[in-house]
Amino acid sequence: MTTVTAERKVAVISGGSRGLGRILVERFLKDGWQVATFSRSANEFITETRAAVADDFYWDAANLNEPDTVRDFARHAAQRFGRIDLLVNNAGVLHQSLLLTTPAEQLHSLITSNLVAPIVLSQACARTMSRYGGGQIVNVSSVNSIRGYRGVAVYTAAKAGLDGFSRSLARELGPLDIRVNSIVPGFFDSNMTSGVTSQIRDRILRRTPLGRLGTAEEIAEVIFFLTSPAASFITGQTIVVDGGITC
Repeated sequence: MTTVTAERKVAVISGGSRGLGRILVERFLKDGWQVATFSRSANEFITETRAAVADDFYWDAANLNEPDTVRDFARHAAQRFGRIDLLVNNAGVLHQSLLLTTPAEQLHSLITSNLVAPIVLSQACARTMSRYGGGQIVNVSSVNSIRGYRGVAVYTAAKAGLDGFSRSLARELGPLDIRVNSIVPGFFDSNMTSGVTSQIRDRILRRTPLGRLGTAEEIAEVIFFLTSPAASFITGQTIVVDGGITC
């Protein structure tokens, strides 16, 4: 195993095997960071990245629905790289169903995956950050947290909780020089929106002032800004990136 020198920064990104998470992994590696990420299973991107940049990349399997695996992952990442400078809580799980017909097991799963697991991961990473002079946490929320939509009540509750958690945590960790912000993406092309019917997609486009879905790259750019020196005085904020659908 390789331990980094103090000059190298380390990013932990949940759900880095595809979509927005993959874009973040690729960009931070390109910018000279060392990156740790997890997903339920490895795919071709993970295998190829491990082979190409083995010393700078760490992947392991973890399950949001089993927070202990997430905590263990953070501990192993800190042991591997010696520090953690950034956490992006990107991974999430969405199941659409009406509350009255949602099984209790799925209720618990949605809250655990979208709220409990990010809290556990934040706690584990912040403990390491506090020992190495500070860091940053960016929580990826959802437009559902500020605008109600049918069929996603439990997911919405979890994401709204994540926004509130971010604000309170910013207060708590600010004295340790750890910034915490939440980003609220609108509807953008992703695995979560791939199953949206053409009728619902057209309705979203009509209600969005910019008249289109966003892209994962556009969401990623806001995260890159928040983690850059240009955003060094920004903490405790909820930044909406939604093409204007909530205005």
